[in-house]
Amino acid sequence: MLMDTHVHLNAEQYETDLSEVIQRALDANVQKMIVVGFDRPTITKAMELVEQYEFLYAAIGWHPVDAIDCTDEDLQWIEELTAHPKVVAIGETGLDYHWDKSPKEIQQEVFRKQIALAKRVKLPIVIHNRDATDDCVRILIEEHAEEVGGVMHSFSGSVETAKICIEKLNFIISLGGPVTFKNAKMPKKVAAEIPLQYLMLETDAPYLTPHPFRGKRNEPSHIPLIAQEIASLKEITVEEVAKVTTENAHRLFYKIK
Repeated sequence: MLMDTHVHLNAEQYETDLSEVIQRALDANVQKMIVVGFDRPTITKAMELVEQYEFLYAAIGWHPVDAIDCTDEDLQWIEELTAHPKVVAIGETGLDYHWDKSPKEIQQEVFRKQIALAKRVKLPIVIHNRDATDDCVRILIEEHAEEVGGVMHSFSGSVETAKICIEKLNFIISLGGPVTFKNAKMPKKVAAEIPLQYLMLETDAPYLTPHPFRGKRNEPSHIPLIAQEIASLKEITVEEVAKVTTENAHRLFYKIK
């Protein structure tokens, strides 16, 4: 069995053919998927989807790009929703210094509030980090995120950073489509050198489509391509990658049945 630990089935890109996308995932042995909501509309849609499909679960949080729009009422709403048995994580949250919509200090404040929220409700954290690694790791350490653990979603950092996240923060490293890109030296190095028990699989679909489908819409049925690349880099079987990464996901997202 395979699991897509980060997918946006609540995105508008799937409005016309969602049931077919989900069926293709199931046909590819991707039997469980975590739908990520990161603002009011996407969280609402994620909650609708987990009610509709027994094998879908939700991670809910507030995206750093939109941190400037996040209110205490929004965070209270998210906290209330975590009582739902199929809400398995807080996020995606974190820092994004690539876009300039939300000032860094506001992003950091909203990030710290969501770490505190995750600790209150005892759920792991899904981290979005773009061009902000030092601040992201520093804040996670300062806020003692290791108490709940989490995942570095779509990880693009170094082996050294991955080891800090694993050893100091009790985090798992999640790899997606970029590990299949020919020029993606860092993700390939991480996949090869980080022990399998600290890795998970994701698509981040509809984004980050793996080779050989780059340029097209991504979907969770592509998880086997990511598993195959990691197996090749580690010189192990795809079956072992599937087994261990799924076990890792169940261990982190403990509410998944």
